[in-house]
Amino acid sequence: MSLATLSLTQASRLLQRGEISSRELTRAALDSIAAQNGRLNAFLFVDEPGALKQADAADESRKRKAAPSPLSGIPLAVKDVLTVAGMPCTCGSKILENYIPPFTATAVKKLQEAGMVVLGKTNTDEFAMGSSTENSAYGVTRNPWDLSRVPGGSSGGSAAAVAARMACAALGSDTGGSVRQPASFCGVTGLKPTYGRVSRYGLVAYGSSLDSVGAFGRSAQDVAAIFSAMQGSDPLDATAQNLPAGEISLEAPDNLQGVRIGVPKEYFIDGIQPAVEKKIREAIALFEQLGAEIIEISLPHTEYALPVYYLIAPAEASANLARFDGVRYGPRAEAETMWDVFTKTRGEKFGDEVQRRIMLGTYALSAGYYDAFYGQAQKVRTLIKRDFEQAFSLVDAIACPVAPTTAFPIGAHGDDPLAMYLEDVFTLPANLAGVPGLAFPVGFDENQLPVGMQLMGPHFAEAALLRLAHAYQQATEWHLAILPPL
Repeated sequence: MSLATLSLTQASRLLQRGEISSRELTRAALDSIAAQNGRLNAFLFVDEPGALKQADAADESRKRKAAPSPLSGIPLAVKDVLTVAGMPCTCGSKILENYIPPFTATAVKKLQEAGMVVLGKTNTDEFAMGSSTENSAYGVTRNPWDLSRVPGGSSGGSAAAVAARMACAALGSDTGGSVRQPASFCGVTGLKPTYGRVSRYGLVAYGSSLDSVGAFGRSAQDVAAIFSAMQGSDPLDATAQNLPAGEISLEAPDNLQGVRIGVPKEYFIDGIQPAVEKKIREAIALFEQLGAEIIEISLPHTEYALPVYYLIAPAEASANLARFDGVRYGPRAEAETMWDVFTKTRGEKFGDEVQRRIMLGTYALSAGYYDAFYGQAQKVRTLIKRDFEQAFSLVDAIACPVAPTTAFPIGAHGDDPLAMYLEDVFTLPANLAGVPGLAFPVGFDENQLPVGMQLMGPHFAEAALLRLAHAYQQATEWHLAILPPL
């Protein structure tokens, strides 16, 4: 058995027993990247010398410590919108080509302090704006289950890396579904925490009131270990919540008696792929067999989530991306005047989708339109948040699809931005409300492509969601499915 096939949980157990070394585990991950990345394009940068050096340090530390961290020596991939000192941070954009930050994102730093080995940076839609990882300036990432299809986005590189056994775990970011949707498409487990539960320091901002740093693993156990280590307060991020940290226990009773799971009628819409609905319904039925009470609920303002998101997120992007002007970061276009430098650099180095969203956001914020568009969207956002508050007074968690379809072919939505935006219709509400969401595999469609289920919970209920997913994964084997040979 190749060490690259080990999950985080399995690898941690063997490392703690001394049956394998971190160097061996890291070497196996690097060999897997070398063998597959040419076809998948999941990694944009791999730090082989640095990774092996970190692995050796983890091995030495384990010899000295009586109780090392369960994450010590585990290989980790990092989405290329999170800074790691000394590694490129392109955000999938030519406007940050060759930019190397001098600081490390807090979430990454906490995992490094726990002993994790950073392998390198993974591909992303440019500035995390996309649902397919086709918008990267450095080429599309391919889905390991079918190389003709997308891995989802914007964290497609991270999801593909975990699915293809190139890393035990990975970090991503989720502004409107960018962890959960690629987790679903690639058949792995992905968590979007409550807004503010994980520090955003070092995450290059897209939508500041929506962005969350999330994690990928092969199971709820894997994700729980990563989330436990990276959550918590941070003096460098005023929005990071000061809540008790510590390892999350997934020990659960023999059944789910007393757990109430809500099923929102608005999430089973016309146009949903039949195989997706079938697998989600089967998973809900299994939760009921495990003892949970299933309750139909309503989230009546769900239909407004898409237009609300595509006013708020582009407006925040318009402000956040104003700093990329060719003066402070990345390459600069040559021109005669300062203003021409700004205009030419941004026009040449930003991709089409980023430019589209900047223009949408600037328009929504402009004089005479602010109240009609951005201001009104914020009011409806409050209604969406209120829907969730009312629902969670009745149920403990909400179960629904992650996406209307399984992974779609590369180029399928190339000429239709709205069709691409609709891929996030089931994930956007959680970001607007700031609640946590967890995606995990519940089967395959007729083309043997993974289907993912989403669980959403009240603010700061990540542990409850992970326990529910763990109970499901203890009763099924979908998360253990092995990829066909590439």
